[in-house]
Amino acid sequence: MELKPNEKLDIKNLLEGLENYTPKRRGWTWRKKEENQQIGPFTFNDCSTPLKNSVPLPSAKYFNDIDPQPASVITTEVASGRFEDDIRRMRMAAWHGADHIMVIRTAGQSHFDGLIEGTPQGIGGIPITRKQVRAQRKALDLIEEEVGRPINYHSYISGVAGPEIAVMFAEEGVNGAHQDPQYNVLYRNINMIRSFVDAAEAKKAMVWADIAQIDGAHNANATAREAWKVMPELMVQHALNSTYSVKVGMKKENICLSTVPPTAPPAPCMALDLPYAVALRDVFKEYRMRAQMNTKYMESSTREATVTHVLNLLISKLTRADIQSTITPDEGRNVPWHIYNMEAIDTAKQALVGMDSLMEMIQLKDEGALRDKARELKERAVLFMEEVLEVGGYFNAVEEGFFVDSGYYPERNGDGIARKMDQGIGVGTVFERDEDYMAPVTAHFGYNNVAQYDESAVNEPAKLIGGSTLENPEKIIYIDELDETDNVNVRMEETKELRETSLMKPEVEWMGDGYVMLNLFLPASKRVAEFAAIELGKKMGLEDVEVIHKEIMHPSEGTRIELKGRVAFTIDTAALVIPPEPEVMTEDEVRAEIEKQPMKIVAGTVGEDEHSVGLREIIDIKHGGIEKYGIECHYLGTSVQLEKLVDAAIELNADAILASTIISHDDIHYKNMKKIHELCIEKGVRDKLMIACGGTQVTPEIAVQQGVDAGFGRGTKGIHVATFLVKRRSEMQNEN
Repeated sequence: MELKPNEKLDIKNLLEGLENYTPKRRGWTWRKKEENQQIGPFTFNDCSTPLKNSVPLPSAKYFNDIDPQPASVITTEVASGRFEDDIRRMRMAAWHGADHIMVIRTAGQSHFDGLIEGTPQGIGGIPITRKQVRAQRKALDLIEEEVGRPINYHSYISGVAGPEIAVMFAEEGVNGAHQDPQYNVLYRNINMIRSFVDAAEAKKAMVWADIAQIDGAHNANATAREAWKVMPELMVQHALNSTYSVKVGMKKENICLSTVPPTAPPAPCMALDLPYAVALRDVFKEYRMRAQMNTKYMESSTREATVTHVLNLLISKLTRADIQSTITPDEGRNVPWHIYNMEAIDTAKQALVGMDSLMEMIQLKDEGALRDKARELKERAVLFMEEVLEVGGYFNAVEEGFFVDSGYYPERNGDGIARKMDQGIGVGTVFERDEDYMAPVTAHFGYNNVAQYDESAVNEPAKLIGGSTLENPEKIIYIDELDETDNVNVRMEETKELRETSLMKPEVEWMGDGYVMLNLFLPASKRVAEFAAIELGKKMGLEDVEVIHKEIMHPSEGTRIELKGRVAFTIDTAALVIPPEPEVMTEDEVRAEIEKQPMKIVAGTVGEDEHSVGLREIIDIKHGGIEKYGIECHYLGTSVQLEKLVDAAIELNADAILASTIISHDDIHYKNMKKIHELCIEKGVRDKLMIACGGTQVTPEIAVQQGVDAGFGRGTKGIHVATFLVKRRSEMQNEN
């Protein structure tokens, strides 16, 4: 298979031959920073190599569509519950600049005691199965060729099946994973002995596969009552997992701290979050930093989430972020939309590129509040760790409820998460190895007695069995679908018509889900507006109507509502009449043509029409009008008589007439167009003058039928008119 930018990804074709597919590479890939990089007219110092294919930021059109890529790896999180649709989102994300695709799995998978087979549909995530992982890695192998950059595929190694998942990830080319035994203990109540033994095995498999590790310390400030009070503890959790990973054999450059700012506006977040970021990077200089937003404070407002995201990005720039994670408002509204993934990626790209070279111009103070607060946090963290050692180590500290206590250490409020060493899921399932224990497998932690069987196999224990599944993928037992009613084939059949014909429905996360979103303002209180909006949605014919965001503009004067609902119909794109997209020249091309051969136009709003705003936006340089290209414009005002407009064009020896007309009753706008055309013929100048007419009620095709050269409707910009004028003048000169 080879992806083509103008063709959809064929999921059905992608799934064929999956049982024999092996990943093209393994291991994590970091972006390569390039200094003094010339991209378009600008020099960038904190950017990486641009992509082969990408979607630039909307404002890139003003800069010749350049698309600089930040130096930090950029993450997007995917969790729709249908892996076949997530693949499409992955492709979109890669084009926007994401090279770390993190697949969120179902919460319940932490409690499964083995690998799941098949591809069941997930709720609030997606089950991590071999088939799903292999299909997505296969897709990403193709997508990374399309965009021209390696893409890191990531998921979670936690729960009592953690070691099994780690081995499967190593086999299937997964590049990054969350792995932190403390997460199991504190948040999943997995027995602490079992969790740490499992972690040693899982981390060893990650080492073999060169998988980058992200820890789970950030969960403390996501779950704490007052997150800014657990900063010392966060540093301790980072230290425990990082040190444990190093002891297992993991390279420090593959160990990433999941750093999450503990506050958000309206708290004075920079005063709290920046010292914490500085302290963390001071203590953990040798490790990587993965910066992420704090979902604890995320509500359903996309604007609020974006502002917090940008503030967090500023902290990343002022300190260091090797991986820049992006979180969407899905967390607050439980609506995992395609568009919000892309918007979050673009937010990160836009902010980081916009701050390129920032640290060459400023520096953080070496004295004062910032350094004092950072030092205080480090001291509190050291004291916390010392107390952990004093009580006998981590397990005893957990039993005494040290972690996620709402006090600001050394203060304690006695409300931390407490677990017992002899309790929890998987208790009693860890046994001491027998003296003759032997494990002839590649990525295995600890003593395995291989030497007494074959000393040459000490560093290659799987040699004793002719290689394990890590060396020999053909030994992997691939199990396809197990459930006849809940699998990808059934889901694909349900949407076959939408995938293979010209029928189409709107969607937000799944093919053909039919969801649309409406923005409403209702002049009522929040409670009244919510239920009025639902009723409005139903009267519009929407099904499953739900309010996903409500925001008070004033307690009694009005409320903003965002509504989602499902449409029950499809449309046939083959039956649509789609006019060709208007050709638009670049600004430089237009400017060059006008410089080579100057142009003069006369313009006015005709008849008894007093509207002027639209025409002025087409003309005035302030609004990006045609003046900016060097076109000489003579504006005659509003309510201009038709004959006066034509006479002025003749007197000034103009190249074109631009007539604006908004009023349309009795088709007066089209009648005026026809009259201008006839006047030009009558005065013997029609073959010398271009005539363009525009307005919100103008249909271009009907305008041309009146004899004018072009009609411009709603949404017209100056560049559209300038392109027409240059091209039409060239045509007329060739005709003459």
